[in-house]
Amino acid sequence: MVYLCFILGFFLLIYGADYLVSGSSSLAKRMGIPPLIVGLTIVAFGTSTPELVVNIISALQGKTDVGLGNVVGSNIFNILVILGIVSMIYPLRVSVSTVWKEIPYSFLAAILIMILSNDVIIDNMPASVVSRIDGIVLLLFFCGFLYYIFQLAKKEEESKKETKPDDVKTGDKQEPSPDNKTASGEEVKILPYWKIILFIIGGLAGLVIGGKWVVEGAVHIAKLLKVSDFLISVTIVGAGTSLPELVTSLIAAKKKEDDISVGNIVGSNIFNIFLVMGSTAVVCPVKVDPGINLDYLFLIIATIFLFKFMFTGKKNTLDRWEGAILFVTYLVYLYFIIKRG
Repeated sequence: MVYLCFILGFFLLIYGADYLVSGSSSLAKRMGIPPLIVGLTIVAFGTSTPELVVNIISALQGKTDVGLGNVVGSNIFNILVILGIVSMIYPLRVSVSTVWKEIPYSFLAAILIMILSNDVIIDNMPASVVSRIDGIVLLLFFCGFLYYIFQLAKKEEESKKETKPDDVKTGDKQEPSPDNKTASGEEVKILPYWKIILFIIGGLAGLVIGGKWVVEGAVHIAKLLKVSDFLISVTIVGAGTSLPELVTSLIAAKKKEDDISVGNIVGSNIFNIFLVMGSTAVVCPVKVDPGINLDYLFLIIATIFLFKFMFTGKKNTLDRWEGAILFVTYLVYLYFIIKRG
């Protein structure tokens, strides 16, 4: 039953996030909130919701190492595996804004969490802890990222108004208006209020139950295999909670929405560190094992690779051979952490 609940927990996390996003997006549309803002906030938050729920539940249960491993493992999986696989199938072209703003912000997030996690080395403390104060600092950086998103959305909306034609011919077949689309390229469906409420409540319930089952299953598997909770969380749990990002990136790449495919991953990594880890530390200070610096190092290397690949081969493009390098790097990472235990 533990294994069954563990697997079902991932399905509940994925479908719970999907229904929550659908309901929230429809509600925002009914309230007149610009869909671009919906896409860059609600949809981006939705793909990071599984990590958030797993972390909050693990923090409440005192299993903060599961939460930390989940975030780090998810971020590494996002870049090295998801972008690696997607770019090997569909070479990805990235906008200048993502290259020079979002990827560097993601790099800043990785550096900051590494600094906050090394009290022993930096401050000569007896133990390293991501404290509640550290959590507040991370959340403040998240607020700064939200400000950037809203400014970007504002510019996009103004640009649309300036370029929108005054006269529209009638009788012609029209494509769905881009104003009705989220940042993932999908049209926002206007649902009746009863269905919106059902989607939001059902989605939240699925996330809570699924998160609880995933955490309990991860701890049980770790004990059975006689390995650390962190190893299970940084591999199985981290990969499982990244499934929404994988699906979103594959769909976006197939629709030739290349920048969305990369932006979804980079945005999710920023959300995971600043929002998810920040919230986790505020709920319960996170004790950090010094060995996690290896994981931080691979996360930083992965982000540097992503930035560097924007200038090799085709400019601002993640080519197939570059995706292969990312994926192989993940295999190297797996070798080191399994050997570490």
